[in-house]
Amino acid sequence: MPADDKMTIDERRKYLRQMQKRYGGADRSTREQLLDEMEHVTELHRKSLIRLMAGRLERQPRVQQRGRTYGPWVAGAVQVIAESLDYPCAERLTPNLVWMANHLAAQGELQVTPEVLAQLGEISLSTVQRLSADWLRDIPRRLPRGGPERANQVLREVPMKRIAWDESVPGHFEVDLVHHCGPSASGDYVHTLQMIDVCTGWSERMAVLGRSYVVMQDAFRWLSCRLPFPVLEIHPDNGSEFFNSHLLRFWKDRVQGVALSRSRPYQKNDNRFVEQKNATLVRAYLGYDRLDTVEQTLALNRLYHQMWIYYNLFQPVLHQVEKTLLTLEDGSTRIQRRHDTARTPFERLCETTAISPQRRAEIEALRDRTNPRHLRQEIYDAIPRLFDMPNAVPGQPQNVYDTLRA
Repeated sequence: MPADDKMTIDERRKYLRQMQKRYGGADRSTREQLLDEMEHVTELHRKSLIRLMAGRLERQPRVQQRGRTYGPWVAGAVQVIAESLDYPCAERLTPNLVWMANHLAAQGELQVTPEVLAQLGEISLSTVQRLSADWLRDIPRRLPRGGPERANQVLREVPMKRIAWDESVPGHFEVDLVHHCGPSASGDYVHTLQMIDVCTGWSERMAVLGRSYVVMQDAFRWLSCRLPFPVLEIHPDNGSEFFNSHLLRFWKDRVQGVALSRSRPYQKNDNRFVEQKNATLVRAYLGYDRLDTVEQTLALNRLYHQMWIYYNLFQPVLHQVEKTLLTLEDGSTRIQRRHDTARTPFERLCETTAISPQRRAEIEALRDRTNPRHLRQEIYDAIPRLFDMPNAVPGQPQNVYDTLRA
């Protein structure tokens, strides 16, 4: 708090309650010192401080209420002025009461006396807020003006958490959306929807053009059908592309048994697995260039299908199995992590009961007939072809939904 700011009554009482504990158990000389300190901090008289230290510091309700300072003429003038300005907030209304009252009086809309004008010039912001609260409840709005509580209603229904790093059941997915907008975020451009299973490391990716609920819903539906095991939990960040009424209805009504959770705002470590894969499986291949056409979206999905085979069936991954807090000689601490033997996500999935024998046999047959060396080369050959495709012509509409659904 700046030195020139005076303490409010609540701040002063809070400070005195803390000092009262020390004052009650102190001797005479210590009390003198404490009184000097309190007198300097609160700027109260010494006798008032002695009285407060000996009594209760809770604020007592006012026995006799104050009378009304502003009569019905002032309240009526404020209401007419507010109506003329389409009911702005008190912060915008209060500084403009006097000149608007004169203006409306000149237009024949309001009758004011010099006394009313003087009071309109002295009225406080809080008084205008109290006066306006009575009539604002009955004013019809052109558009709903919900406050933060209404705006965040969808998010408030979804709990915040972190998926445990030692999750042993497949199906708990961290989800994120990677933007491929280049230096400008204007217009529609390609996004990568990525899902990472915490237990097995299984990764799913799909490119979408734009991030409307239609393309997001289609992407989730398509990825859910390709997954060889059921989805138990979806855990994205707090973006509106994930949390809107349409997608919540999709997960709750059409896909039964899926739990929804979200990370804490501005805490990327709550989605640490998918954030890591954003760097290694998306940015490392595509960088930060702009992709914004239907043809690029389809080509990127063909690339992601090859990566689906390569990374889930052939790329071994390490999983952390133990964390130990170590204390060093200098008194500092660090975390020592131990990892298990590297295995592919498919091998880890086969160690559980989440995959059916039929689906396991199909994927094993796909793995047996796939040459990982040739597949890797095909992935690297597809990237230059993707960026050789021209970007969208400014002003030319993209038939997004029809082309992607074809």
